Amino acid sequence: MKLLRVGTAGAERPALLDADGVLRDLSGIVNDIDGTLLADAAALGRVRDAADAGALPVLDAAGVRIGAPLGRIGKIVCIGLNYHDHARETGAEPPAEPVIFFKAADTVVGPHDPVLVPRGSVKTDWEVELAVVIGRTARYLTSAADGLAHVAGYAISHDVSEREFQIERGGTWDKGKNCETFNPLGPWLVTADEVGQPQSLALKLWVNGELKQDGTTAEQIFPVGEVVRYVSQFMTLYPGDVINTGTPAGVALGRPEPKPYLRAGDVVELEIEGLGRQRQEFRDA
Repeated sequence: MKLLRVGTAGAERPALLDADGVLRDLSGIVNDIDGTLLADAAALGRVRDAADAGALPVLDAAGVRIGAPLGRIGKIVCIGLNYHDHARETGAEPPAEPVIFFKAADTVVGPHDPVLVPRGSVKTDWEVELAVVIGRTARYLTSAADGLAHVAGYAISHDVSEREFQIERGGTWDKGKNCETFNPLGPWLVTADEVGQPQSLALKLWVNGELKQDGTTAEQIFPVGEVVRYVSQFMTLYPGDVINTGTPAGVALGRPEPKPYLRAGDVVELEIEGLGRQRQEFRDA
């Protein structure tokens, strides 16, 4: 299923995109697309049955804003340097264990909402990523297969980064990762059964129409199931938590000087196979 949330920011309603591309209203069946729903197999079953029966009301999609497909996100765990080609382009050794950092849930915006270039920024960068949405509480998982079994679904995540804040201003990476609007998510949360095997998905990103990233999740150093297993050794993952699983090669940081960092007026578009497409205009904060 393709689950999404539509409407004005802060007042989104749950919806479903059916097999014919028609937007359907879920508000008569569920309150929201969130961790509570993802952990409730019976509620998800009712959604699926209603969709299969064609019983869901049609929503007028004309001009409707698409919000982030997940409400009340608990935490966003991010995995750094998780693609072989991205490690090579930045001159970094592939890590022996996953690199973990965090983004605050309030960085999340809709997939087509504007993104704000922070005040004083000179190195705002793009990163297309596969987001993993947790559907079952995960503690001390013992295998990658068990990790995959705890995934509810997948979405496109744009892990926008300010490289000077991240690398040159001291401390951890978090300063360059948590600026306002720095995590567009969506348009859809695609359930794990529809995605199937997540290790052969194509990821692409364009800046002002020019293809910058053209990768595949087959390049991941630590595949999705192993990432979920690993993270569960250090923290409890709850339904509605998100893991951003890293970006392939092609970011501005890995380009020759002068590096083409983002400025107000730039337009970034992202796509992951089967998960839809995003488009953001960058504006000054």
